[in-house]
Amino acid sequence: MSTYLVTGGAGFIGSHLSAALISRGHTVRVVDSLVTGFRHNLQPGVEFVAADLADASAATAAVDGVDYVLHQAAIPSVPRSVKNPVESHRANVDAMLNILVAARDGGVKRVVFAGSSSVYGDQPTLPKREDMPTKPMTPYALQKLMSEQYGQMFTRLYGLEVVTTRYFNVFGPRQDPGSPYSGVISLFIKALIEGTRPMIYGDGGQTRDFTFVTNVVDGVLRAAETPAVAGEVFNVATGGRVSLNELLATLKKILGSDAEAVYEAARMGDVRDSQADITKAERLLGYRPTVTLEEGLRETVAWFKSA
Repeated sequence: MSTYLVTGGAGFIGSHLSAALISRGHTVRVVDSLVTGFRHNLQPGVEFVAADLADASAATAAVDGVDYVLHQAAIPSVPRSVKNPVESHRANVDAMLNILVAARDGGVKRVVFAGSSSVYGDQPTLPKREDMPTKPMTPYALQKLMSEQYGQMFTRLYGLEVVTTRYFNVFGPRQDPGSPYSGVISLFIKALIEGTRPMIYGDGGQTRDFTFVTNVVDGVLRAAETPAVAGEVFNVATGGRVSLNELLATLKKILGSDAEAVYEAARMGDVRDSQADITKAERLLGYRPTVTLEEGLRETVAWFKSA
């Protein structure tokens, strides 16, 4: 068994990764500043350290003695990065560089970085392939691209194994609906359960490759464990797409709601369509999404009701 560091492990995706690793018998250390994470998300059996990884000394201490780093810590919000690019850069780029230096100096076997589909920007070509040119439209997207390029440079220059997994609209239990920056699915479910009208920015025809968190966990752990993929970038998604209007209709059916959406002006930096080509992850990682959109929505709704 190995020792894993999960940065951002008190957050949504990080806590699911921690749970999966614990269930496999690994030792898990979680480092989280609790800016966007929550103590109640921490999994039984993890070692928890409250720290800001933009502090180089905190990153060095966090990495000490670990075999693998799953770097999930970030301020994961396009609108928030537009509003405050300096804060976002510090959390998303400075922390990544500190982790890479600490991992290089600490003899870490591999770092898996949580990238983002936002790096593709508004290119009309679908689906998005890893070898396509990038076109970041927001500070968040640029920060994610800079971070994955830092990872590739550390692989080439220092021999540190770094793999990037680009996420596409991840959703599931533990996703915080209490913030305007939360994922659209958690906000839709919250509104429908509370009997209020969900808000859609734009006309609702924009499409996304919504990916249930169980699929993402599988992709990330494969990226950590598969030999000979250092320096690679992988889309981790379902390979499909659905419009926000279709998504809302499915949630209304699941919840038995007849609430109509409130439509507001499209937000700056939002892309029109997003869909992943997952051929590379299938071929090199053996990745296959196992949970469908509707199955994931039903599980997420059940969690929100119980929570």
